[in-house]
Formats: sequence, C-alpha cells, structure tokens
Amino acid sequence: MFRPIILALLLCAPALAEPITSGPRPLYLVDQMAPGPLRDRLMSCANDPVRRTLFSIGHRGAPMQFPEHTVESYVAAARMGAGILECDVTFTADKELVCRHAQNDLHTTTNILATDLAVKCTAGFTPADDDMRAHAECRTSDITLAEFRTLTGKMDAANPNARSVAQYMDGTAGWRTDLYAADGGDLMTHAESIALFKSLGAKFTPELKPAVVEMPYDGFSQEDYAQKLIDEYISAGIPASDVWVQSFNLDDVLYWIRHAPEFGAQAVYLDGSYRIEGWRPDLPETWVHQMGDLKAMGVNYIAPPTWVLLALVDGEIVPSRYALEARAAGIEIITWTIERSGPLQNGGGWYYQTIKDVTNSDGIMYEVIDVLAQQVGVKGIFSDWPATTSYYASCVGLD
Repeated sequence: MFRPIILALLLCAPALAEPITSGPRPLYLVDQMAPGPLRDRLMSCANDPVRRTLFSIGHRGAPMQFPEHTVESYVAAARMGAGILECDVTFTADKELVCRHAQNDLHTTTNILATDLAVKCTAGFTPADDDMRAHAECRTSDITLAEFRTLTGKMDAANPNARSVAQYMDGTAGWRTDLYAADGGDLMTHAESIALFKSLGAKFTPELKPAVVEMPYDGFSQEDYAQKLIDEYISAGIPASDVWVQSFNLDDVLYWIRHAPEFGAQAVYLDGSYRIEGWRPDLPETWVHQMGDLKAMGVNYIAPPTWVLLALVDGEIVPSRYALEARAAGIEIITWTIERSGPLQNGGGWYYQTIKDVTNSDGIMYEVIDVLAQQVGVKGIFSDWPATTSYYASCVGLD
C-alpha cells in the first residue's frame, strides 16, 4: 500500500506535467565557460524552454540537494527535465525490493541510527577515537519492509570523526546542502518508484545492486533477484522499451538477455573493469572483455564512468580508445556521473582524472558534456542535478 505522500503525488500527476524548469545553475555554468562557439550556442538558449529529454538521467533522483532515492529527489529530477529516473534496487530481510544505492548504506542515507531500529544494524555506531574513525553498518537486509517504511532519507554522508550519533549523521559536504533534507525524505519500494516515475512522465533505469549478504539468501537466489526486478515492471504493465535495467554483474545482464529478452535488449552493462589494477581505457590489452565479444554475447548497452570515455590530445578533450572501440562494435553508451564532483577548479577529482590537466573551472562541465554527446555519441548522461544535462540537450536538440 502506498504511503499518503506518494499516493498524493500520483493523484496530482497532471500538475507535475507542468513546464520543466532548469533554475539558475545551467547558466551559472555557461558563465564560467571560456569564450567560444559552444558558450555562444548555450547562451543563445537562455530564454528558450527546457524540455524533458531521455538524454538527461536522474542519478538516484537529484541528490546534489535532495536525499537520494526519495520521492522528493525523484520529483525534483523530473521537474528539471530528467526523462529517465534511476532506482538502485536492493532487498529487505523479507526479500522485498527497495530503492537504495547499496544494501548496506542505511547508516549514511537514512535516520536509522537515531531510531529504535539501530539495534538491528549489522554493526551499530562506534565513535571515533585516536586510532579509529567512527563507523557503523546498517543493511536493508537487517530489517523488514514494514520497518524500512518507518525510516526517512537524509543526505548521503557521515562524519568519520564523530563522537556521537548526531555528529556522525551530520556529515553533508559543504557544496551540497541539507536545505531540502530538514524533514527527511520519503523512502520508496521499487514498485512504488515504478508508479511514481510513470506518473511523472519518466522512463526507468533500475540498477540491480550486489547483495552484501551471502546468496542464495534464505532460498532467494541471484537469478530470483534479477527476475523479481523484471516481474515488477511486467506486473505494472510497463513496456520493456521504456526500461533500461542495469548491473555491474555481467551475469545479471546475460540472465536478462537469455530469460527476459525484451528487457535484455536494453540491459546496460555497468563496466567496472576500471577497478582492476593496471586497467587503462587506452590499452585494449588490459580490458577484461573486448567490445566485439560483449556484442556477441548480446550486450547492446555499456555504461562506464565519464573519465573512461575521455582523453586529452594536444590539450583538447577527445573520445578515448575505449569509447571508439565500443561505438565501432555497435554498442550504445551511457555514462555517469555529471554534477557529482563538487567544484572543478582543481582538476575535478575522480570523474575527471583523464582530463584533469584542463579541468580548472566549473565551465569545463559543458565542454565535457558536449564531447560526450557529439563525439562519443552517448545516449544519455546520469547527473546528480539533471537541470544541467536537460538544458544542454534541449538547447542542442537531443531527444
């Protein structure tokens, strides 16, 4: 049964179909750009309406400012033009599917440590001391769905130097905000997210998250898990063409290709090969899978992080070897995550590592998006603040 706030949102769906608004951030970023044709093009759209676009994917909603995977975060993303929304999928103790980035992130993304449910956590709060950082671990599989529903979302953060639960929960980065998290955010089941996204006019990209409990879990196998995700779309009457299921586990993707082929045709392999020591996007000999081999397995979509798709040549941002090989093999590309790095004045951090030498202002973000769109040919970009990608896509005429 839907909680009142979700039901109310569904009932007022026509009101949520109002014109998309991008707010001040896109033009703030344009203002930071170096003079040139791209800046001129983007500035020329300042008075044009921003529209909903499949190019703009709400990464956990709009978590730059809203608690991720909450009703509030998803509605904000849709109002900024995100045409696709993401529910990361994990499961509770009673094997119900819910939206969380990880099975073991409740201690950083919800108020569980401040509730009576804290005693059920895999590892309760331990304060920092001179030799150890503060820590805790609370899993969705520690609690039932009914208990999960009693929690509220918060900005994903923790203070490693905390000496109390209140300090531990108060760790939001300065470039994010708690402004929209003061009253918490409404958590969602996967099935509820389907109903909400449909009411918002958005399509779906659920990610099947790896279990931190041993699988099978109480008779619930990995295959059962992958199938249950699909079954909830079928039960809701959602066409497979509106769904891009994702997983870092290639076996999940291959399961969907074989056992749910309509959904498998758009299944997205989140390539985590970058985690392997010595792996490089410019050296195919270091890759776990060659692009032609993935295509032969039936993989039609691949999604690496943005830095994997980019390289520098004579100071210019260009597609990487990885990107060129994927497109040559006929594999479509989606990428993640714009607006997750904070200010970009000092190299941009992890998401900009292959182009750090030219990453010296927030204005570089639209140069990155433009190369990804026009030269790499990505089908969509995940963003923590979808207005940024929605504005670009609307301005240059992308779907």
